Amino acid sequence: MLNLSQNGCSVWVAASIEQLLTPTAIALGKFDGVHLGHQRVIQPILHSVVGKQRREDRKKLSEDLPSHPTELSTLSAPQKSIYSTVVTFDPHPQEFFSGQRRSLLTPLEEKVEQLRSLGVQQLVLLPFNQELSALSPEDFVEKVIVQQLQCRKISVGEDFCFGKKRVGTAKDLQKIAARYDIPVTIVPIQTDTNNLPKNTDCTHNSGLMEDGRISTSSIRQSLETGDITKANRLLGRPYSLIGEVVTGQKLGRTIGFPTANLQPPTEKFLPCQGVYAVKVLIPSETPNNEPIQKMGVMNIGNRPTVNGTNSSIEVHLFDWSGDLYGQKIVVELVKFLRPEQKFSDLEALKNQIQLDSTIAREVLIGQY
Repeated sequence: MLNLSQNGCSVWVAASIEQLLTPTAIALGKFDGVHLGHQRVIQPILHSVVGKQRREDRKKLSEDLPSHPTELSTLSAPQKSIYSTVVTFDPHPQEFFSGQRRSLLTPLEEKVEQLRSLGVQQLVLLPFNQELSALSPEDFVEKVIVQQLQCRKISVGEDFCFGKKRVGTAKDLQKIAARYDIPVTIVPIQTDTNNLPKNTDCTHNSGLMEDGRISTSSIRQSLETGDITKANRLLGRPYSLIGEVVTGQKLGRTIGFPTANLQPPTEKFLPCQGVYAVKVLIPSETPNNEPIQKMGVMNIGNRPTVNGTNSSIEVHLFDWSGDLYGQKIVVELVKFLRPEQKFSDLEALKNQIQLDSTIAREVLIGQY
């Protein structure tokens, strides 16, 4: 269902200059999450570029080969594709400067899939190292954007910063790029105008940003506090955990609630520990490869009732009896139900899971 390899996906992933498809129209940024704000930054590079190139080629052809308009319309003008390209950094700049591993809303394969769904043709991963971080804004434009990317058009967010010590602003980029006749679209910061009440039942409550901007930080904070409704709203889609189903301790089946143990990428950002109502997409072998959709309840945590010490992700699917081991599934978070808690015995845990399942069904039936 999720064929995200470089050769199997329609988004070309370039991790070196030798792999680049050029010329390009680029959207610049970190794009972790590919949320609604990111999508607005990407939009200007998607549809108009090739069409504009074809119009220019046709105009040049008409000047070189004078003919009757009806005759000209039957000619095939020379065309050169301009590749819609998202340019981001690897590793994440914060990870480079802090030396600490940073979890991501969208690890690489997931980011590729989201960009593919938007119609992006290429993802460029600029190696964020000492050399790149030391470039001045002017050198970054000349050496990276002009020489390496052969850029024809740029789109950035209003708060975009670049160059050594982040001294370059979006306006600076616009001025510098103009020297090379490269137009720059500056996209205003997108805001969330929906003031839904916040669910702060999770134990890891770090507070929410109150400026209303749609950002990766606000989504992370919403996930940390269990406000799945807000996180999904800012993303423009359900927040998903994607991973392989692996063998667990199989304790769930002993109390009548078998679970699929999910193993997402190690760098995947996990929401707060607790119980969630979820929708699960399972690979199928139908002619159109449409996934099987199931409802379920998920627990993220250490399973304190059975003295667990390692965090796990366990999903109980409603009305399902198949074997999922080794398969890659998608778990879409719909609603946070309650924090993880320790029960006196397995019977009490069983009763609570039954209650969680009943509540989750009501929530999911209302959603779908």
